[in-house]
Amino acid sequence: MDSAADRPLVTRAAGATLVEQLAQRYAERIAQKLLAPGARLPSVRAAAERHRVSAATVVGAYDLLQAQGLVEARPQRGFFVRAAAPVPPPRAPARGAAVALAAAPPAVPVDATALIRSMFQAQGGRPAPGMGTLPVDWLDAPLLQRALRRASTPEAAAGWLRYGDPAGDGALRESLSRRLADLGIRAGTAQIVTTVGATHALDIVSRTLLQPGDAVLVDEPGWAVEFARLTRAGMRLLPVPRGADGPDLAVMEALLKAHRPRLYVTVSVLHNPTGASLAPAVAHQVLKLAEAHDLTIVEDDTYAWLAPPHATRLAQLDGLQRTVYVSGFSKILTPQWRVGFLAAPPALVERFVDTKLIATLSTPGPLEHALALCLDQGSLRRHAERVSVRLAAARARTEALVHEAGFRFVTPPAGLFGWIDVGTDTEALAQTLLDEGWLTAPGALFHATRRPTSLMRVNFATAQDPRFWRRLRSAVVR
Repeated sequence: MDSAADRPLVTRAAGATLVEQLAQRYAERIAQKLLAPGARLPSVRAAAERHRVSAATVVGAYDLLQAQGLVEARPQRGFFVRAAAPVPPPRAPARGAAVALAAAPPAVPVDATALIRSMFQAQGGRPAPGMGTLPVDWLDAPLLQRALRRASTPEAAAGWLRYGDPAGDGALRESLSRRLADLGIRAGTAQIVTTVGATHALDIVSRTLLQPGDAVLVDEPGWAVEFARLTRAGMRLLPVPRGADGPDLAVMEALLKAHRPRLYVTVSVLHNPTGASLAPAVAHQVLKLAEAHDLTIVEDDTYAWLAPPHATRLAQLDGLQRTVYVSGFSKILTPQWRVGFLAAPPALVERFVDTKLIATLSTPGPLEHALALCLDQGSLRRHAERVSVRLAAARARTEALVHEAGFRFVTPPAGLFGWIDVGTDTEALAQTLLDEGWLTAPGALFHATRRPTSLMRVNFATAQDPRFWRRLRSAVVR
């Protein structure tokens, strides 16, 4: 049987010219945000080979896309997806050494919606090595159903008819306080605020503590959604290189001295996309720098349920003095349960609650109560243990496939994601592989500013198909 790689994607019997078919295919990719603004289209020669058409057909298709305003030609460089006209950023207030930074336009991050849309799109039934979540068959739907039934008592249902506690369901906050104690983080229920997912918690913190024009330290590589969210709110991103042990401390200190950022948003444990966790010695140095430069640290622990319970966390070492701890449950339970939370210093809690009220008025009480039952009855812990065992086996299999294909890990494999170097531009590879149904996550998606890179993030749970690694290898060596 022919493979997807052997079947042409445009045909003479399709009822439209080859030029129109090819142009339509790229137009659909652009509309779906699978080709992000600024992305380079394949070269004329590469596209002709891939789609089995003449170079003249490709040129005609690209000219048609250009006439439609979807792409632009750059002399000696090729064709690129056009970006929307930028909105002028608000000017930052002068603040000593930060004046030079405030005068410069903010770096435009890779379009994060391209990552979000692609992560959740099915690709012809094939495993998606670039997916950002656990596979559906790894999740436990009966666990969710039981929790919802138990939470639906007549007494509980009566409470659903009115707004709940502004800070969140009291039973859940008590459960979260106990959960944090297991991680070595002391936080009473009064220090915890529930949110509509971890991303909402991050948004509450930045909206409360920052003003347009403020500088923010971020890990690079890092989470494109956070880059885009901060930039669109008018913040100035200051990328700090992230390695296997944590941030580059020399770069971090230099940025602190030069720009006086207000916030540092980081993932200490099972960092996305590298899978790396913060080394204790580096964590202590980060906290020293925060103290010396009056910096607040926002610690995103989204993958907490997949991590060792005693992994180094800044909130544990700091005692929630300069740290705000953020986490959620969509990565371990289901993306549909948008329940997250933040734990903060007492002086900040009411300010965060005020921001939450303005944005959402409340959070989903029934889901929060059901989640409290999952925590209290141990069902979530047991589910996480089963997932962790399965993930360890998947990681070992994927690691063997990576080495067999001749690629290397940039950081030691850990958690859900691996960060690998394939030796060629992964953004160009991503489009070729997508044509064949393989969804990948090229490294450009994880940088604050677009740049060519040979790195790629893979999801260990969805990257166990040997066919993918054979196809990737053949694409690299062509």
